[in-house]
Amino acid sequence: MSGRHLAKEQPDSFAFSKAGEKEARYWIAKYPKGKERSAVIPLLWIAQKDNGGWLSEPAMRVVGARLGMAPIRVLEVATFYTMFKLEPVGQHLIQVCGTTPCMLRGSGEIIKVCKKRIGEKGAISADGKFTWEEVECLGACVNAPMVQVSNGSGDHYYEDLDEASMEKLLDDLASGKAVKPGPQNDRYTSEPLGGAQTLSDKALYNGSRAKPLKSIPNAPKAAKKPGKKAAPKTGAKK
Repeated sequence: MSGRHLAKEQPDSFAFSKAGEKEARYWIAKYPKGKERSAVIPLLWIAQKDNGGWLSEPAMRVVGARLGMAPIRVLEVATFYTMFKLEPVGQHLIQVCGTTPCMLRGSGEIIKVCKKRIGEKGAISADGKFTWEEVECLGACVNAPMVQVSNGSGDHYYEDLDEASMEKLLDDLASGKAVKPGPQNDRYTSEPLGGAQTLSDKALYNGSRAKPLKSIPNAPKAAKKPGKKAAPKTGAKK
């Protein structure tokens, strides 16, 4: 992995939002006294959300102070995990899955749209709305190609994309329109394209073919009851 460094330009300070402060306290309280540093990853994530999608040096110092960690220890965590962004990003961070299933299903076309509309990877668009990057598998292979969009409202998957639907997604996000996460075609979740292809006969599951069983198939046979033992013979032979 190539080196990851802090942005050259840094803000003067950082403070958690009211909601961020509440969430930070929740995570710190999950760990025993003296083990608060175990909450460093969730606190960095909260700080990133409160800082416009990236981690500044002041934000890391605040996290370190809350957890009793030296700033260098916080920096080591932040630079290790690529989910932490060390430079400013646009309002919407577009993460394009480029691994094999998405690549075979057309992620290259999605990347072309991003380059055309936003610019080179990691750059902020002219209007400040977008940044894009290519990421590894996001676990939605059956709905490939797909992107994850991270912004102030959360981290959402947009799936079953093509060039046209990706253009529309960027248009809607830029204009502030609500976009429903999930498949961007008429597909329902991850059902087969064209609708369900199995269990189409309702009689298979509505009980109409059910019949009472006279006996349970392959049930073990009951053991035979032991017979009475013959009484022992008595008396001597003549």
